Amino acid sequence: MWRSVSAGPPGYNIRMPRIAWFTPLPPTRSGIAAYNAELLPLLTPRFAIDVFTTPMPPPTPRADAHPPVFSAFDFAWKHFRAPYDLVVYQLGNAACHDFMWPHLFRHPGLVVLHDGHLHHSRARTLLTSGRVADYQAEFLANHPEAHVDLTQLVITDLADTIYYFWPMVRLVARSARLVAVHAPCLAAELTREHGVEVSTIRHGMIDPVTEAAVRAATEVRRRHRIPEGSVLFAAFGLVTREKRIRSGLQALARLVADGTDAYLLLAGGTTGYYDAEGEARALGVHDRVRIAGYVADEDLAPYVLAADVCLCLRWPTSRELSGTWIRAIAVGKPTVTTALAHTGDVPCLDPRTWRPRPAAFSDPARGPRRGGSPSDASPVSVAIDLLDEDESLRLAMSRLAADASLRRDLGHAAREYWSAHHTMECAVEDYEAAIQRALSRPAPHPRLPAHLVTDGTEQVRQMTGALGVGVDFLRTDRRI
Repeated sequence: MWRSVSAGPPGYNIRMPRIAWFTPLPPTRSGIAAYNAELLPLLTPRFAIDVFTTPMPPPTPRADAHPPVFSAFDFAWKHFRAPYDLVVYQLGNAACHDFMWPHLFRHPGLVVLHDGHLHHSRARTLLTSGRVADYQAEFLANHPEAHVDLTQLVITDLADTIYYFWPMVRLVARSARLVAVHAPCLAAELTREHGVEVSTIRHGMIDPVTEAAVRAATEVRRRHRIPEGSVLFAAFGLVTREKRIRSGLQALARLVADGTDAYLLLAGGTTGYYDAEGEARALGVHDRVRIAGYVADEDLAPYVLAADVCLCLRWPTSRELSGTWIRAIAVGKPTVTTALAHTGDVPCLDPRTWRPRPAAFSDPARGPRRGGSPSDASPVSVAIDLLDEDESLRLAMSRLAADASLRRDLGHAAREYWSAHHTMECAVEDYEAAIQRALSRPAPHPRLPAHLVTDGTEQVRQMTGALGVGVDFLRTDRRI
């Protein structure tokens, strides 16, 4: 069905596709939730969108530009009564996306894959509910070349980094009408691995630089006791080992020992399995580290503006594109990143030579790019080689702390790069193209494990049958 709306002169109508949009929303602490809250109002003039989520956000006055929000439990009956033209899934490797999985395979649509790995999420969901056989079946369907014994490492809680070697995305990729990701390198990799078309949707962000944010940045430095003239490094997001916080603390310790007046601000929630404060004490830089705790997305801009350099490191990685890095370049800050295959198209400097790193990928949508020759775009970041992380990070932080002109040049190039590739206008343009492409494609019908296609009627029949109640009106061949 379509919703007809008036747009233009009287009597002129356009027909808008009806879209069911699955996503977490604030107050869920998720970058994807915050991203969708900004994105959705910009898409409503183009599509008739109903948003499905759980838990339901608290009722607040909403502008007309915001699409209506429903519980994910309402989707089945709403779709039965008035079928949607397309379902869009904002899928990531976290618990806040679990509610989408009962719908993914029964209602194939556009899957925006925010992580290139889903193993952590699926293993946790299935194994914590005692569904060992379902986990094994799903793992082997995603990785038919793997031995079933590999699943025992996960089942017995011995997996550790093995999750990253077995991403469990094949079934999602082959069941979707279209898959989209934020990194062109990842799109090419998934296309090669799974033989499906994968689109690139540029990760957009509304300009975070406002007069209020600039004024508040001074207060951030004062509140966290950063002396005037000191160089402030900052890392954002959940404070975990994967953010390479220990490496940053070690580099900070070496800088301070060499006489550099530097501080490190950690702005993000903490976890029970990593003690950054204790690590800082052990390294003797506790007095140079400020732990701000969780900062809401709407309050992050002053923190980023307060920093001189942003550390956006990550390993191991789920092949995600960092939203905190996008925010940092949008603000015009120099950044230090990890050199990863899926972000190989971003122009970066190597701190061991201070020359541009060769590009790993060329994206035609972004115009002429490097191919091992000097970049046609100014470097926007300093990228750290994982095989030389400690020394490269020390070199990067030392030079950036001492060289204000380099910080300025990198920040200026970063802001220009955001303006060209990562505004919300870029994202909306790519979403519109991806949605139209998905609308024109039929739903595929790959072979799936039984637990992904059952609709629950057989279970209801067994339960009610034990009570002597007949439910013959339930049909197992009916797809809702």
